[in-house]
Amino acid sequence: MDSMNKIFSASRLVISTAVLALTLASTANAQRVLLDKIVAIVDRDVVLQSELLGRLSDVRGTAAREGRELPPENQLREEILEALILENIQMQFAERASIRYDDDTINRVLGSMAQDNNMSFEEYVRNLEAGGVYLRTREQVRKQLTMQELQRGAVNSRIHVTEQEIDNFLNSEMGQAIVAADYLIDHILVPVSGTDSDQIKSAKLKFAADMVAKLEEGETIVQVRAEAIQSRAFPIDGTNFAWRKLDQLPNLFARAVEPMTVGEVEGPIEAGNGFHIVQLRDKRGGTEQIVKQTNIRHIMLAPNEIRDEQQTIELIHDFRRRIVEDGEDFAGIARQNSDDAASVVAGGDLDWVSEGGMPLEMETVINELEVGEVSEPFRSQMGWHIAEVLGRRDTDLSQDYTRSQAYNTLRNRKFDLELQNWLIEIREEAFVELVD
Repeated sequence: MDSMNKIFSASRLVISTAVLALTLASTANAQRVLLDKIVAIVDRDVVLQSELLGRLSDVRGTAAREGRELPPENQLREEILEALILENIQMQFAERASIRYDDDTINRVLGSMAQDNNMSFEEYVRNLEAGGVYLRTREQVRKQLTMQELQRGAVNSRIHVTEQEIDNFLNSEMGQAIVAADYLIDHILVPVSGTDSDQIKSAKLKFAADMVAKLEEGETIVQVRAEAIQSRAFPIDGTNFAWRKLDQLPNLFARAVEPMTVGEVEGPIEAGNGFHIVQLRDKRGGTEQIVKQTNIRHIMLAPNEIRDEQQTIELIHDFRRRIVEDGEDFAGIARQNSDDAASVVAGGDLDWVSEGGMPLEMETVINELEVGEVSEPFRSQMGWHIAEVLGRRDTDLSQDYTRSQAYNTLRNRKFDLELQNWLIEIREEAFVELVD
């Protein structure tokens, strides 16, 4: 009897366990939720529904903020899915090419985005986190940087600009307009009305002439304008022209500005509405590009495994002493000892370097040297240097500059066309299967 009870108890336990298992399985099935699914297979990767829905949400939000009308839902979905497929193909190319951007670079880009929105980096991140899009924004920034780098590498090799194309462009009306100089001018106007007497007009002319004299003596136009307003002698006006080409300036100013050098003042210029003062604050582009160049040579020593920072400092000081005090040959010491592979064979000679073409630490030192003078040792990011100025000159790089402008313009035009062709090619060559 006891054995029968034990068998019955065991059977009941098995049945109870089975029922419990079925109940748990049923509960699990009832709670199972579809988290994500594949909407497209792209070569060795996939596009997920969550990506598609996220991008749809972003596009709708942007369109709503800008008051822009969107295409019908089906068409919009197809267009966004196609864009995601194309991005996926490019990211696979980038992975194979080992194109990657680290977190520091992403943070710098987000910092720039924060500045554009008048926020600190921390405020911008908190805003993104509050909207639940911080990680998605980081990933989108990383993806855009990666694709841009991939596109530059893939498309640039397909672009060719011939010398004849550059010549034709420079001879065209459009080409001449593009390479024409841009002028930045400051402007003060002493207004004259039709009811002003000759005496008042004369007083206003003298008032304007006094301002011109102050500018020519070195006062800034901001100071002169402020003093004139504070004096309350006569009303002061002016126009902020920003950067403009000559043909975008009033004829009155264009004639005055064209021959001016940067910093020069012209005026008072009499016109129907008063006496004008213009100062050429800056100029860029154009056919005249006079560049200051310096011929320098240097010796560079970088700390390494066998020579620490202090030993490097002592050695570069010793080289300077041997050159300046003992009269040893600069070029000979450079050839035997300099760590700058680009100039070591030439005895440290860097040839003629244009202004702005050197690291800032080096240019600051070089600008203070006389021709033939050897600098004291100085540090740059690359290591320790001594440098000597061999000569200075002003060089006209006008032709090089205008041809470079033309080349960049033509290349940018071709880039957009070649990019579209390349995207079509990689899309046609990829294996893509849409999943319902």
